Amino acid sequence: MNPIRVLAVDDSALIRNLLSVVVNQQPDMEMVATAPDPLIARELIKKLNPDVLTLDIDMPRMDGLEFLSRLMRLRPMPVIMISSLTQRGSSTTLAALEHGAVDFLPKPGNQAASGMQLWGEQLVEKIRIAAKAKLHRHGVNTAMKPMISKIKVDQSNLIAIGSSTGGTEALRRMLEPMPTNCPGIVIAQHMPAGFTRSFAQRMDSLCQISVREAQDGEPLLAGNALIAPGDLHMSVVRRAKGYEVQLSDAEPVNRHRPSVDVLFDSVAQQAGKHASAAILTGMGSDGARGLLALRQAGAYTLAQSEASCVVFGMPREAIALGAACDVLDLDHISQRLLDSFSCTKLRH
Repeated sequence: MNPIRVLAVDDSALIRNLLSVVVNQQPDMEMVATAPDPLIARELIKKLNPDVLTLDIDMPRMDGLEFLSRLMRLRPMPVIMISSLTQRGSSTTLAALEHGAVDFLPKPGNQAASGMQLWGEQLVEKIRIAAKAKLHRHGVNTAMKPMISKIKVDQSNLIAIGSSTGGTEALRRMLEPMPTNCPGIVIAQHMPAGFTRSFAQRMDSLCQISVREAQDGEPLLAGNALIAPGDLHMSVVRRAKGYEVQLSDAEPVNRHRPSVDVLFDSVAQQAGKHASAAILTGMGSDGARGLLALRQAGAYTLAQSEASCVVFGMPREAIALGAACDVLDLDHISQRLLDSFSCTKLRH
């Protein structure tokens, strides 16, 4: 097989060199060129036709977000954002995902050798995923907003969602049309610490419902969505007046914290047939076993269709286990989850 051809765009010579070293150590990829700014990168893309682009945000002559927006209009290709862990860095990175970037990775800090090795492993894994990712036409104003009927909600009802690569955009398209009296929603999205709060704030500004980064012991209320904080597991506990969420820094599950399986397992145990759940785009198998536990507990379960996924890994694994009652395109999932609470025929 031909190696994955990577082009790195970053104004830091140190970062360009680091990216080159990590990529060129892999037998299945090569760094074909690096560029200190987007204008040079534009010419290199035309000349070299790389498979994957890594892109910094803060650069001279043109910032990464503007360059990404132009690139995805004129020559769509898999892009991984290399971002700083600042408030601006995290919010701009999330905007980049809305504009079509496949994934992102925080820039390495002053880490020990073991930390740098882990960072390198994350980078090459994301490059491999990006090279196979299915690109969809993105844009902040292009997503359809289906009309969703309001429903009568019981306090025992809840919705659970798990997602990974491509999930931030998928979640936006799911949450935007949710009505203000929808059941409480709990979400495990694979995302590092420092980004989930910005993501929740972004979703809250776009949605009718309230979206927040979850806090330990917080009640789950109708019309609210709680997102598991980066680097913490989230589970659901049944209380006399409804549900609350609990956070934990226990060991990663399926290499992830937060883990979708941890969330789904708790919902299966605590809510059972009163829950509905969806597993969305993402690499790997996290959430597949938990979705099966939910279905076996009487919950209505959905997997996102391959055609609408950026990466079909997690939904594919769930479907293979027989964990999904239905498989749907992304734009139909929100309505079906709501319908499941009033239509017992869906829960088969």
